[in-house]
Order: sequence, then C-alpha cells, then structure tokens
Amino acid sequence: MPRRTTFGLTLLAAALAAGGPPWLALQEARRQAYEGEAGLAMNYARDVLHRSDETSRQALEAIALLERTGLASCTAAARARMREIDLTSSYIQAIGHLSGDTIECSSQGGPPVPLGDPSFRSSRGIALYDVVPLVEGGPNPLLGLARDDVIVLVHRDLPLDIWTAVPGVSLAIVHLERHRFTMARGPVDPAWLDRLGNRNDTTFIAGGRLVTIVRSQRYVTMAAVAAVPVRALQERIRAATRRLIPAGLFGGLAAAAAILLLARQQMSMAASLRHGLRRGEFFLLYQPLVDLRSGACIGAEALLRWRRPTGELVGPDLFIPVAEQSGLITRVTARVLDLVERDAGEFLARHPGFHIGINLSPADLHSDAIVRRIDVLLERTRARPASLLVEITERGFLHLDAARPVVAALRARGVEVAIDDFGTGYSSLSYLETLDLDFLKIDRSFIEAIGTGAPTRQVVGHIMAMARTLDLKMIAEGVESEAQADFLRAHGVLFAQGWLFGRPMPFADVARMAADARASAA
Repeated sequence: MPRRTTFGLTLLAAALAAGGPPWLALQEARRQAYEGEAGLAMNYARDVLHRSDETSRQALEAIALLERTGLASCTAAARARMREIDLTSSYIQAIGHLSGDTIECSSQGGPPVPLGDPSFRSSRGIALYDVVPLVEGGPNPLLGLARDDVIVLVHRDLPLDIWTAVPGVSLAIVHLERHRFTMARGPVDPAWLDRLGNRNDTTFIAGGRLVTIVRSQRYVTMAAVAAVPVRALQERIRAATRRLIPAGLFGGLAAAAAILLLARQQMSMAASLRHGLRRGEFFLLYQPLVDLRSGACIGAEALLRWRRPTGELVGPDLFIPVAEQSGLITRVTARVLDLVERDAGEFLARHPGFHIGINLSPADLHSDAIVRRIDVLLERTRARPASLLVEITERGFLHLDAARPVVAALRARGVEVAIDDFGTGYSSLSYLETLDLDFLKIDRSFIEAIGTGAPTRQVVGHIMAMARTLDLKMIAEGVESEAQADFLRAHGVLFAQGWLFGRPMPFADVARMAADARASAA
C-alpha cells in the first residue's frame, strides 16, 4: 500500500476514532434526554390523573350521599346535609340542588344561580357545566358535575394545581368519549387525542412539545395530558455537545478511546441495572436497630444489594449513582418496598412495635407517588404506619418546596421520618427548624471519632445538642465498640446500629434477634 494511502487511512481512522465517541455520546444523550423528559411528563400526567380521579370520586360520592337522604330539595335539613357533605370533602367547593338549569340552593348559600345548558352530558348521565361564581366577586368560574337534580362544584384548576420543575408545562383533563378537553392549563391541541387510540398511555413529540396522555383506570372515559416543552431536550443536547465534542477533537485517538470506553461502561451499567430490576436480581439485608437502654432489637434498616447472574455482588455505592443518573432510582425504591413487603410484611403486622427503615432518594421526594406506594404497602401488609421509618439524606431536602409536602403527607399518615447521614451535607439549625421530622441519624464518621483525638470528636456533641433543641430522637450509625455505646447512652441517644449489635443479615435472622429480646424481657 502506498505510503500516502496509508497516511490517509491513518488520518481517517484517527478522525473516526476522535469523532465517533462524541457522536455516540450525543445520540445517547438524546435518548436519555427523551426518556428523562418522557418520564417527567408521565409523572405529571399521573399526578393530574390522580387528582382528577379523586375529584370525580368525591363528586360522585357526594351526589349519591345527597340522593340517598330523600330530603326535599332546599329545605333547611337538605341545606344542612349539603354543608356537612361539603365540609367533609377536600376537593369539593360546593354542593347544591338543581331545578332545570338553575342552582336553587347550595351549601354556600346565596341566591339562585342560572347555568344555561351543560357543556356536554356523558353516557352515564353526568352533565358538565361551566358555571359562574356562586357569589359576586367570588373565585374564577367553577366546574359543575351534575346528575338529576344534584350538582357538585369544584375549582376548574384544582386537578391541574401541581408543581412542575420545568416551566411552560401544559396540563389538561380530557373526556375521551366527547374527544374534548374539560379543563386545561397552557396550550393544548385536540389532535393529540387521536394518538392514544386503545392504549392506556402514549408519549410522542408534537408541536414543539413532548406529550404524554394517560387513561384513567377508574373512569375509562377520562384521561390526563402533560406536555413538556421540547426546549429542555435541546438544552440537554447542547450541554452534551459542549462537553463531548472538544474531547474528541483535541484529545486524539487515546482520549477518544477512553471516552468510548467510559460511555460503554455507563451504558452497560444502566442497562444491566434495568435488566436486574426486571429479573429480580436485587435483595435486602437488614441491619439491626437496638434500644440502647435495654439492648433489645426493635427494628432494622433495609439495605439493598445486587447479585449479578455471575454471582458478583455490586455495592450500592456503585449502582445507586447510576440509578440516579439514568432515571431508574424511583424504580429501585419501588423494588425496595416490594422486598420489604415480601420479607417483613407479615412480621410487621404481628409486631407493631418493630420498625423498618427505608431509604428514599431525592427523586422520590419530587412527587407524591412515593406516598401512594407506601399507602399500598401498608394496606397490603396491614402494618401500622409507625412501623416504617423513612430515611432521607440532607441532599434530599435541597429542593425543599418539593420535599416538604411529601414529608408532611408521610407524617400525616403516621410514618416516621429521619434525616440520614446528618452532618455530612448542607443542613443547619435554621434549615432543620423548617422541617417536621422525627429522628436524626448521626453519621458513622462522627461516631468513629468518639474517644479519639480526631478533630471531629467535638462535632458529635454539637449534633446531639441540635437534636435536643429540635426535639428529635437520635439514632447513632456505625457503633462498633462498647465504649461508643456507653458514651451515646450517657448523652441521651436512645437508638443505635452498627457491627457491635449485628452486621447486615437476612430478615429471618433479625426476626430471631427480636424474638430473643422479647423472650429475655419476659
């Protein structure tokens, strides 16, 4: 082969090696961006659908309750019953009696309100009205759902009143039978509805938006729509281009090969993680939690492990970051809850004083989906809510406005909440004062300093003082010696975990520890 030809082929190979990995990484960035935005849109649509279903459920139940009373239309007794139903329904603004096309009376009082003809009437006899305020100067027009002579009024935008991390998201509720939007926030296109067909959900790009439509499983004629601006995809692609192309152009063949290897490793790990979740390769070990006063095992922290088909064990320090970066972390959390239900559900129902600690990721706190999933766990196992201790790292509270309602919803159900690995992140006293928590977990790095000359030995005392100021119960992590346990006990720490009490173990072994403790106490 002529030297000039060899040189040309070498240059071509070098160019391909330098340009190929950035191009592949760009395609992967596009795919991940699409999946990330699609997952975001799906979460928004499901949140809207949940609120819409709950609004419809409360409205139909309210109508049925008033119909069953058999009271005359606008008597004092009927109006009193309306007010009672109104007050006990979180999504209902008012309930009233219809006479023709006029609200004769309602739970809010006031004069009769003419409505005109309904916007449409469903095959089940439910009429939908766009109604005026019940009182002059009142809130924006309400939405009315009526059957026969009973009407329930809700705020039009209530099902759409969700927090979105991305600006410009369009949200809507659609009546599939009538092929029209019943309420919407932001621009929507009726042509989108043709894309759903007979499926339960669909995601596509149209009109500069990534659109997700999800059909209600409870009310099959209803669906929710979320449309995220496509500009988020473009921003992610531009960021990837700025990051990867210079490395390919200026790094040469060696740098390009390194980038390609890294991309393959990342993609391989994410794909393996996805397959592992589907194939049931994950399992839980449980680290005992003891009461320092009695030494009894009163709970355990659920710790996720991954055993590959080859038998290789992959630690959470490797797969959790990949799960977070690839958008799989909420599926990982869901798997943890499934495993807790399988391993410990029956035990928790029989032993209400026992606690299981479950770690949540920051992504789990971005919507109330985790609250609904924990509700399912408690319903299936019949365990007390206080049997669950949700553990959230300081990083999980970086987006405080999103996290606070999720934490409040969990605590309202009786689930206890702990801030995990305290002292290693971003928290301060003023920051913690804004949160309603139950426990503070002292990180093992501070426990290790007890009784040593390490600079951090003084920090543990400050952390304990802060916990007492906030009236938080304390759990010490990583306790490995009796001297550490004695120090913690003397300073008011009630609970601890660490190798002194037991390494992570199958739940059956934890259950035996708890049984032995009960037998000794008896």
